[in-house]
Amino acid sequence: MSDLKSRGKSKPGFKKEKPEFDQHIVDLARVTRVTKGGKQLSFRACVVIGDHRGRVGYGVDKGKDVQMAVEKAVNQAKKNMIRVPFINETIPHTVLSKFKAGKILIKPAPRGSGIIAGSSVRVVLEMAGVANASAKMLGRTNNKVTNVKATFIALQSFLPKSYVVRPVEKVVKLEEATKIDEEKK
Repeated sequence: MSDLKSRGKSKPGFKKEKPEFDQHIVDLARVTRVTKGGKQLSFRACVVIGDHRGRVGYGVDKGKDVQMAVEKAVNQAKKNMIRVPFINETIPHTVLSKFKAGKILIKPAPRGSGIIAGSSVRVVLEMAGVANASAKMLGRTNNKVTNVKATFIALQSFLPKSYVVRPVEKVVKLEEATKIDEEKK
């Protein structure tokens, strides 16, 4: 038994289970609080988790050491899960969202173009499993936590399937859209 462990192998027949969600640490900061007794040191972690099949969540939490902060943030992220809809491996329509100083624009992209985004927006889209999308951070801030929150607001704001966005930026019900298309023919 000890011989197997020394070679880096486990017992035969036992396989290590793959976790349900992948996780990515977006931001890790050392935070100091000054008190009467001296400085209190802690760590703040922002973690994004996802299953690459439409479910994604984020969590921000503090702990006395890095591992504790990450574990607490992962537990919070599991509580803040959302489902992202896909149409032809991309998002349904263009969406613009704002959270504090963070402003995010996410647009659908043609198949094969991949994720064209930077920093924390890219991490969120990859964890959600979006294969093709284009995103731009329009806000003035480079704060990763703010940009993650703005991205989540954008991903939550997709229209229901019963609505279709017309090129004239007019939102109509699906039944009305098919009626208009039939009248044009």
